[in-house]
Amino acid sequence: MKVAFFVAHFPVLSEPFILNQIVGTIERGHDVDIYSLDGRPQDTSKVHPLVEQYQLIERTIYAPTRPTNELWRWVKGVSLLLLNFYKNPSVCLQLLNTTRYISQAKSLKMLYRALPFLEKKSYDIIHCQFSTLGVFGVWFRQLGLIEGKLISTFRGSDISKFLPKWGEQVYQNLFQETDFFLANCEFFKNQAVALGCDANKIHVHGSGIDCSKFFFQSRYFPDDGVIRIATTGRLVEKKGIEYVIKAIAKVVKNYPNIEYNIIGDGKLKESFEQLISELNISQNVKLLGWKQQKEIVEILDKCHIFLAPSVTAQDGNQDAPVNTLKEAMAMGLPVISTRHGGIPELVEDEVSGFLVPERDVEAIANKLTYLIEHPELWEKMGKAGRARVEEKYDMNKLNHELVAIYQQVLHSQLTTQSFLKTQLISSKN
Repeated sequence: MKVAFFVAHFPVLSEPFILNQIVGTIERGHDVDIYSLDGRPQDTSKVHPLVEQYQLIERTIYAPTRPTNELWRWVKGVSLLLLNFYKNPSVCLQLLNTTRYISQAKSLKMLYRALPFLEKKSYDIIHCQFSTLGVFGVWFRQLGLIEGKLISTFRGSDISKFLPKWGEQVYQNLFQETDFFLANCEFFKNQAVALGCDANKIHVHGSGIDCSKFFFQSRYFPDDGVIRIATTGRLVEKKGIEYVIKAIAKVVKNYPNIEYNIIGDGKLKESFEQLISELNISQNVKLLGWKQQKEIVEILDKCHIFLAPSVTAQDGNQDAPVNTLKEAMAMGLPVISTRHGGIPELVEDEVSGFLVPERDVEAIANKLTYLIEHPELWEKMGKAGRARVEEKYDMNKLNHELVAIYQQVLHSQLTTQSFLKTQLISSKN
Protein backbone atom coordinates (compact mmCIF):
# COMPACT_ATOMS: atom_id res chain seq x y z
CA MET A 1 0.00 0.00 0.00
CA LYS A 2 0.95 3.61 -0.51
CA VAL A 3 0.08 5.58 2.63
CA ALA A 4 0.11 9.33 3.33
CA PHE A 5 0.21 10.66 6.88
CA PHE A 6 -1.13 14.17 7.49
CA VAL A 7 0.44 15.84 10.54
CA ALA A 8 0.70 19.45 11.66
CA HIS A 9 4.47 19.43 12.25
CA PHE A 10 7.08 16.73 11.87
CA PRO A 11 9.12 15.61 13.72
CA VAL A 12 7.79 16.56 17.17
CA LEU A 13 9.24 14.98 20.31
CA SER A 14 5.93 15.19 22.16
CA GLU A 15 4.12 13.07 19.53
CA PRO A 16 5.82 9.65 19.62
CA PHE A 17 2.40 8.02 19.13
CA ILE A 18 2.33 9.34 15.54
CA LEU A 19 5.94 8.39 14.94
CA ASN A 20 5.23 4.83 16.13
CA GLN A 21 2.39 4.43 13.60
CA ILE A 22 4.51 5.78 10.75
CA VAL A 23 7.40 3.44 11.55
CA GLY A 24 5.04 0.51 12.11
CA THR A 25 3.56 1.00 8.64
CA ILE A 26 7.02 1.16 7.05
CA GLU A 27 8.19 -1.95 8.93
CA ARG A 28 5.24 -3.87 7.49
CA GLY A 29 6.47 -3.17 3.97
CA HIS A 30 4.36 -0.20 2.91
CA ASP A 31 5.39 2.99 1.14
CA VAL A 32 4.91 6.05 3.37
CA ASP A 33 4.93 9.81 2.75
CA ILE A 34 4.54 12.34 5.55
CA TYR A 35 2.92 15.72 4.96
CA SER A 36 3.85 18.38 7.53
CA LEU A 37 1.00 20.78 6.81
CA ASP A 38 2.19 23.63 9.03
CA GLY A 39 5.75 23.62 7.80
CA ARG A 40 8.89 22.70 9.69
CA PRO A 41 8.89 22.67 13.51
CA GLN A 42 10.83 25.54 15.07
CA ASP A 43 13.10 23.36 17.18
CA THR A 44 14.66 20.26 15.65
CA SER A 45 17.73 20.18 17.90
CA LYS A 46 16.40 16.99 19.50
CA VAL A 47 14.62 14.33 17.47
CA HIS A 48 13.59 10.79 18.25
CA PRO A 49 16.22 8.22 17.15
CA LEU A 50 13.64 6.56 14.87
CA VAL A 51 13.52 9.70 12.72
CA GLU A 52 17.16 9.19 11.75
CA GLN A 53 17.03 5.39 11.72
CA TYR A 54 14.24 5.36 9.12
CA GLN A 55 15.38 8.54 7.35
CA LEU A 56 11.93 10.01 7.87
CA ILE A 57 12.90 13.57 6.99
CA GLU A 58 13.54 12.33 3.45
CA ARG A 59 9.96 11.02 3.39
CA THR A 60 8.50 14.32 4.60
CA ILE A 61 6.93 16.96 2.36
CA TYR A 62 6.77 20.35 4.07
CA ALA A 63 4.10 22.91 3.33
CA PRO A 64 5.40 26.50 3.52
CA THR A 65 5.44 27.85 7.07
CA ARG A 66 2.67 30.40 7.54
CA PRO A 67 3.95 33.61 9.21
CA THR A 68 2.18 34.79 12.35
CA ASN A 69 2.42 38.40 11.24
CA GLU A 70 -0.66 39.05 9.10
CA LEU A 71 0.99 41.47 6.66
CA TRP A 72 3.96 39.20 6.01
CA ARG A 73 1.60 36.21 5.79
CA TRP A 74 -0.26 37.91 2.92
CA VAL A 75 2.90 39.10 1.17
CA LYS A 76 4.41 35.63 1.30
CA GLY A 77 1.08 33.96 0.49
CA VAL A 78 0.41 36.05 -2.63
CA SER A 79 3.97 35.42 -3.80
CA LEU A 80 3.57 31.68 -3.35
CA LEU A 81 0.21 31.76 -5.12
CA LEU A 82 1.66 33.57 -8.14
CA LEU A 83 4.68 31.27 -8.30
CA ASN A 84 2.52 28.14 -8.20
CA PHE A 85 -0.54 29.37 -10.11
CA TYR A 86 0.45 27.61 -13.34
CA LYS A 87 0.27 24.18 -11.66
CA ASN A 88 -3.47 24.31 -11.06
CA PRO A 89 -5.10 27.70 -11.84
CA SER A 90 -8.71 26.72 -11.11
CA VAL A 91 -7.90 25.27 -7.69
CA CYS A 92 -5.62 28.18 -6.75
CA LEU A 93 -8.56 30.55 -7.11
CA GLN A 94 -10.77 28.32 -4.97
CA LEU A 95 -8.24 28.27 -2.12
CA LEU A 96 -9.17 31.89 -1.40
CA ASN A 97 -12.92 31.17 -1.39
CA THR A 98 -14.00 32.69 1.93
CA THR A 99 -17.62 31.65 1.38
CA ARG A 100 -16.71 27.95 1.30
CA TYR A 101 -13.65 27.82 3.54
CA ILE A 102 -14.43 30.89 5.72
CA SER A 103 -11.69 31.52 8.29
CA GLN A 104 -9.35 28.92 6.80
CA ALA A 105 -9.32 30.95 3.57
CA LYS A 106 -9.19 34.35 5.30
CA SER A 107 -6.18 33.30 7.36
CA LEU A 108 -4.59 31.72 4.24
CA LYS A 109 -4.25 28.41 6.07
CA MET A 110 -6.07 26.71 3.20
CA LEU A 111 -3.61 28.17 0.69
CA TYR A 112 -0.43 27.33 2.59
CA ARG A 113 -1.50 23.78 3.43
CA ALA A 114 -2.71 23.02 -0.11
CA LEU A 115 0.43 24.07 -1.97
CA PRO A 116 2.16 20.64 -1.83
CA PHE A 117 -0.89 19.11 -3.54
CA LEU A 118 -1.36 21.42 -6.51
CA GLU A 119 0.04 18.62 -8.64
CA LYS A 120 -2.35 15.77 -7.80
CA LYS A 121 -1.18 13.10 -5.35
CA SER A 122 -2.57 9.58 -5.30
CA TYR A 123 -2.48 7.18 -2.33
CA ASP A 124 -4.25 4.05 -1.18
CA ILE A 125 -4.72 5.45 2.33
CA ILE A 126 -4.60 9.03 3.61
CA HIS A 127 -4.39 8.95 7.41
CA CYS A 128 -5.08 12.31 9.02
CA GLN A 129 -3.57 12.45 12.50
CA PHE A 130 -6.00 14.65 14.42
CA SER A 131 -9.37 15.27 12.84
CA THR A 132 -8.68 19.00 12.49
CA LEU A 133 -6.37 17.85 9.70
CA GLY A 134 -9.04 15.44 8.47
CA VAL A 135 -11.16 18.47 7.54
CA PHE A 136 -8.41 19.53 5.13
CA GLY A 137 -8.07 15.98 3.85
CA VAL A 138 -11.75 16.07 2.88
CA TRP A 139 -11.38 19.48 1.20
CA PHE A 140 -8.28 18.45 -0.73
CA ARG A 141 -9.99 15.31 -1.98
CA GLN A 142 -13.10 17.27 -2.98
CA LEU A 143 -10.87 19.66 -4.93
CA GLY A 144 -9.23 16.76 -6.73
CA LEU A 145 -5.83 17.47 -5.17
CA ILE A 146 -5.48 14.08 -3.55
CA GLU A 147 -6.91 10.65 -4.21
CA GLY A 148 -7.33 7.77 -1.76
CA LYS A 149 -9.34 6.41 1.16
CA LEU A 150 -9.53 8.86 4.06
CA ILE A 151 -9.03 7.81 7.67
CA SER A 152 -9.17 10.41 10.44
CA THR A 153 -8.11 9.97 14.09
CA PHE A 154 -9.62 11.76 17.08
CA ARG A 155 -6.78 12.23 19.56
CA GLY A 156 -7.85 14.77 22.17
CA SER A 157 -7.50 18.46 21.45
CA ASP A 158 -9.42 17.98 18.19
CA ILE A 159 -12.48 16.69 20.05
CA SER A 160 -12.14 18.86 23.17
CA LYS A 161 -10.65 22.36 22.93
CA PHE A 162 -11.37 22.67 19.19
CA LEU A 163 -15.15 22.50 19.68
CA PRO A 164 -15.82 25.54 21.89
CA LYS A 165 -13.99 27.71 19.36
CA TRP A 166 -15.57 26.38 16.15
CA GLY A 167 -18.88 24.89 17.29
CA GLU A 168 -20.27 21.38 17.41
CA GLN A 169 -21.22 21.42 13.72
CA VAL A 170 -17.62 21.79 12.56
CA TYR A 171 -17.19 18.08 11.75
CA GLN A 172 -20.45 17.40 9.91
CA ASN A 173 -18.79 17.40 6.47
CA LEU A 174 -15.95 15.29 7.86
CA PHE A 175 -18.40 12.72 9.23
CA GLN A 176 -20.11 12.44 5.85
CA GLU A 177 -17.04 12.33 3.60
CA THR A 178 -14.42 10.35 5.56
CA ASP A 179 -14.21 6.61 4.92
CA PHE A 180 -13.34 5.51 8.47
CA PHE A 181 -12.48 6.98 11.87
CA LEU A 182 -10.23 6.01 14.74
CA ALA A 183 -10.26 7.30 18.31
CA ASN A 184 -7.46 6.72 20.77
CA CYS A 185 -9.86 5.93 23.63
CA GLU A 186 -13.52 5.14 24.32
CA PHE A 187 -13.97 8.56 25.92
CA PHE A 188 -13.21 10.40 22.66
CA LYS A 189 -15.04 7.84 20.52
CA ASN A 190 -18.21 8.46 22.53
CA GLN A 191 -17.79 12.22 22.13
CA ALA A 192 -17.40 11.84 18.35
CA VAL A 193 -20.52 9.67 18.12
CA ALA A 194 -22.45 12.22 20.20
CA LEU A 195 -21.44 14.88 17.66
CA GLY A 196 -22.79 12.84 14.75
CA CYS A 197 -20.10 10.35 13.77
CA ASP A 198 -21.58 7.04 12.60
CA ALA A 199 -20.86 4.53 15.39
CA ASN A 200 -20.33 1.86 12.70
CA LYS A 201 -17.48 3.86 11.16
CA ILE A 202 -15.31 4.49 14.23
CA HIS A 203 -13.02 2.12 16.09
CA VAL A 204 -11.00 2.62 19.27
CA HIS A 205 -7.33 2.20 18.41
CA GLY A 206 -5.04 3.22 21.26
CA SER A 207 -1.63 4.82 21.03
CA GLY A 208 0.97 2.13 21.55
CA ILE A 209 4.42 1.97 23.06
CA ASP A 210 7.26 -0.44 22.39
CA CYS A 211 7.13 -2.47 25.60
CA SER A 212 10.50 -4.05 24.82
CA LYS A 213 12.16 -0.63 25.25
CA PHE A 214 10.77 -0.21 28.78
CA PHE A 215 12.19 -2.85 31.08
CA PHE A 216 10.10 -3.86 34.06
CA GLN A 217 11.57 -3.84 37.51
CA SER A 218 9.83 -4.17 40.86
CA ARG A 219 10.04 -1.12 43.10
CA TYR A 220 11.06 -1.29 46.73
CA PHE A 221 11.72 1.26 49.44
CA PRO A 222 15.20 2.67 48.72
CA ASP A 223 18.18 1.92 50.95
CA ASP A 224 19.17 5.60 51.01
CA GLY A 225 15.66 6.65 52.08
CA VAL A 226 15.25 9.09 49.15
CA ILE A 227 11.91 8.54 47.44
CA ARG A 228 12.19 9.56 43.81
CA ILE A 229 9.04 10.68 42.01
CA ALA A 230 8.66 11.69 38.38
CA THR A 231 6.32 13.34 35.89
CA THR A 232 6.93 13.51 32.14
CA GLY A 233 5.06 15.96 29.93
CA ARG A 234 4.84 19.40 28.41
CA LEU A 235 4.77 22.26 30.90
CA VAL A 236 1.28 23.38 29.92
CA GLU A 237 -1.98 23.77 31.84
CA LYS A 238 -3.51 20.47 30.64
CA LYS A 239 -0.78 18.41 32.31
CA GLY A 240 -1.72 19.71 35.78
CA ILE A 241 1.86 19.72 37.07
CA GLU A 242 1.37 22.74 39.32
CA TYR A 243 -0.95 20.69 41.54
CA VAL A 244 1.74 18.08 42.14
CA ILE A 245 4.24 20.80 42.99
CA LYS A 246 1.80 22.14 45.60
CA ALA A 247 1.15 18.61 46.87
CA ILE A 248 4.88 17.98 47.23
CA ALA A 249 5.11 21.08 49.42
CA LYS A 250 2.60 19.48 51.78
CA VAL A 251 4.16 16.02 51.81
CA VAL A 252 7.75 17.16 52.45
CA LYS A 253 6.69 18.53 55.83
CA ASN A 254 6.51 14.93 57.05
CA TYR A 255 8.73 13.25 54.46
CA PRO A 256 11.56 15.63 53.54
CA ASN A 257 13.52 12.95 51.64
CA ILE A 258 11.53 13.39 48.43
CA GLU A 259 12.98 14.12 45.01
CA TYR A 260 10.43 15.17 42.38
CA ASN A 261 11.74 15.15 38.81
CA ILE A 262 9.74 17.00 36.16
CA ILE A 263 10.81 15.95 32.66
CA GLY A 264 9.66 18.32 29.92
CA ASP A 265 9.53 21.93 28.83
CA GLY A 266 6.91 24.49 27.89
CA LYS A 267 5.47 27.92 28.40
CA LEU A 268 4.79 27.43 32.13
CA LYS A 269 8.44 26.80 32.99
CA GLU A 270 9.05 30.26 34.51
CA SER A 271 5.78 30.07 36.41
CA PHE A 272 6.78 26.71 37.88
CA GLU A 273 10.23 28.00 38.81
CA GLN A 274 8.59 30.85 40.71
CA LEU A 275 6.10 28.53 42.42
CA ILE A 276 8.86 26.15 43.50
CA SER A 277 10.82 29.05 44.94
CA GLU A 278 7.81 30.50 46.76
CA LEU A 279 7.03 27.13 48.34
CA ASN A 280 10.67 26.77 49.38
CA ILE A 281 11.03 23.30 47.83
CA SER A 282 13.85 23.95 45.37
CA GLN A 283 15.86 21.22 47.07
CA ASN A 284 13.06 18.73 46.36
CA VAL A 285 11.73 19.65 42.91
CA LYS A 286 13.87 19.59 39.77
CA LEU A 287 12.85 20.88 36.33
CA LEU A 288 14.93 18.71 34.02
CA GLY A 289 13.80 20.01 30.62
CA TRP A 290 13.26 17.90 27.49
CA LYS A 291 15.01 14.54 27.40
CA GLN A 292 15.46 11.87 24.76
CA GLN A 293 13.61 8.60 25.35
CA LYS A 294 16.83 6.87 26.46
CA GLU A 295 17.43 9.63 29.02
CA ILE A 296 13.84 9.40 30.28
CA VAL A 297 14.19 5.66 30.78
CA GLU A 298 17.39 6.19 32.77
CA ILE A 299 15.62 8.67 35.05
CA LEU A 300 12.54 6.49 35.54
CA ASP A 301 14.75 3.47 36.29
CA LYS A 302 15.78 5.24 39.50
CA CYS A 303 12.28 6.38 40.48
CA HIS A 304 9.69 4.80 42.74
CA ILE A 305 6.40 6.59 41.94
CA PHE A 306 5.05 8.30 38.80
CA LEU A 307 2.45 11.07 38.63
CA ALA A 308 0.33 12.16 35.65
CA PRO A 309 -2.08 14.79 37.04
CA SER A 310 -3.89 15.78 33.79
CA VAL A 311 -6.69 18.36 34.01
CA THR A 312 -9.25 19.85 31.64
CA ALA A 313 -7.68 23.13 30.51
CA GLN A 314 -9.63 26.39 30.42
CA ASP A 315 -9.92 26.05 26.64
CA GLY A 316 -11.49 22.59 27.06
CA ASN A 317 -8.40 20.60 26.09
CA GLN A 318 -8.34 17.05 27.46
CA ASP A 319 -6.01 14.04 27.43
CA ALA A 320 -6.38 10.50 26.21
CA PRO A 321 -4.44 7.77 28.07
CA VAL A 322 -1.06 9.49 27.82
CA ASN A 323 1.96 7.58 26.53
CA THR A 324 4.27 8.78 29.29
CA LEU A 325 1.93 7.13 31.80
CA LYS A 326 2.00 3.89 29.80
CA GLU A 327 5.80 3.97 29.73
CA ALA A 328 6.03 4.43 33.49
CA MET A 329 3.55 1.61 34.11
CA ALA A 330 5.45 -0.65 31.72
CA MET A 331 8.54 -0.05 33.84
CA GLY A 332 6.78 -1.15 37.03
CA LEU A 333 6.10 2.22 38.62
CA PRO A 334 2.97 2.61 40.75
CA VAL A 335 1.14 5.70 39.52
CA ILE A 336 -1.11 8.49 40.66
CA SER A 337 -3.27 10.12 37.98
CA THR A 338 -6.64 11.82 37.61
CA ARG A 339 -10.21 10.91 36.67
CA HIS A 340 -9.81 12.75 33.41
CA GLY A 341 -10.53 12.06 29.74
CA GLY A 342 -9.41 8.58 28.74
CA ILE A 343 -7.01 8.00 31.65
CA PRO A 344 -9.37 5.71 33.65
CA GLU A 345 -9.26 3.33 30.65
CA LEU A 346 -5.55 2.87 31.38
CA VAL A 347 -5.16 3.22 35.15
CA GLU A 348 -7.28 0.92 37.30
CA ASP A 349 -7.90 2.72 40.59
CA GLU A 350 -6.33 0.91 43.56
CA VAL A 351 -4.95 -1.78 41.21
CA SER A 352 -2.10 -0.22 39.22
CA GLY A 353 -2.22 3.06 41.12
CA PHE A 354 -4.65 5.70 42.29
CA LEU A 355 -7.01 8.08 40.53
CA VAL A 356 -7.88 11.42 42.12
CA PRO A 357 -10.13 14.32 41.09
CA GLU A 358 -8.65 16.98 38.82
CA ARG A 359 -6.84 19.89 40.49
CA ASP A 360 -7.19 18.30 43.94
CA VAL A 361 -3.91 19.09 45.70
CA GLU A 362 -5.07 17.52 48.95
CA ALA A 363 -6.04 14.26 47.24
CA ILE A 364 -2.69 14.04 45.43
CA ALA A 365 -0.84 14.68 48.70
CA ASN A 366 -2.92 12.06 50.53
CA LYS A 367 -2.37 9.33 47.92
CA LEU A 368 1.31 10.14 47.64
CA THR A 369 1.65 9.94 51.42
CA TYR A 370 -0.22 6.64 51.41
CA LEU A 371 2.16 5.15 48.84
CA ILE A 372 5.18 6.39 50.78
CA GLU A 373 3.82 4.76 53.94
CA HIS A 374 2.89 1.50 52.17
CA PRO A 375 5.86 0.54 49.96
CA GLU A 376 4.66 -3.08 50.10
CA LEU A 377 2.07 -2.04 47.48
CA TRP A 378 4.62 -0.83 44.93
CA GLU A 379 5.56 -4.22 43.48
CA LYS A 380 1.95 -5.44 43.16
CA MET A 381 0.77 -2.21 41.53
CA GLY A 382 3.76 -2.18 39.22
CA LYS A 383 3.04 -5.70 37.98
CA ALA A 384 -0.62 -4.85 37.40
CA GLY A 385 0.37 -1.75 35.42
CA ARG A 386 2.81 -3.67 33.22
CA ALA A 387 0.17 -6.31 32.49
CA ARG A 388 -2.39 -3.64 31.55
CA VAL A 389 -0.02 -1.92 29.11
CA GLU A 390 1.05 -5.20 27.49
CA GLU A 391 -2.59 -6.20 27.07
CA LYS A 392 -3.99 -2.98 25.60
CA TYR A 393 -1.15 -0.75 24.41
CA ASP A 394 1.61 -2.90 22.92
CA MET A 395 2.82 -1.01 19.86
CA ASN A 396 3.46 -4.07 17.71
CA LYS A 397 -0.04 -5.45 18.27
CA LEU A 398 -1.58 -2.05 17.57
CA ASN A 399 0.49 -1.42 14.44
CA HIS A 400 -0.52 -4.83 13.12
CA GLU A 401 -4.14 -3.87 13.76
CA LEU A 402 -3.66 -0.48 12.10
CA VAL A 403 -2.35 -1.99 8.86
CA ALA A 404 -5.24 -4.48 8.93
CA ILE A 405 -7.61 -1.53 9.18
CA TYR A 406 -5.90 0.17 6.22
CA GLN A 407 -6.25 -2.96 4.11
CA GLN A 408 -9.92 -3.43 4.93
CA VAL A 409 -10.75 0.23 4.32
CA LEU A 410 -8.96 0.01 0.98
CA HIS A 411 -10.68 -3.15 -0.22
CA SER A 412 -14.15 -2.87 1.29
CA GLN A 413 -16.63 -0.69 3.11
CA LEU A 414 -15.28 -1.30 6.61
CA THR A 415 -17.53 -1.05 9.65
CA THR A 416 -16.55 -1.41 13.27
CA GLN A 417 -18.54 -4.64 13.54
CA SER A 418 -16.98 -6.22 10.43
CA PHE A 419 -13.48 -5.33 11.58
CA LEU A 420 -14.01 -6.74 15.08
CA LYS A 421 -15.46 -9.93 13.58
CA THR A 422 -12.41 -10.33 11.34
CA GLN A 423 -10.05 -9.76 14.27
CA LEU A 424 -11.90 -12.36 16.36
CA ILE A 425 -11.60 -14.97 13.59
CA SER A 426 -7.92 -14.08 13.11
CA SER A 427 -7.15 -14.46 16.83
CA LYS A 428 -8.83 -17.91 16.91
CA ASN A 429 -6.75 -19.08 13.98
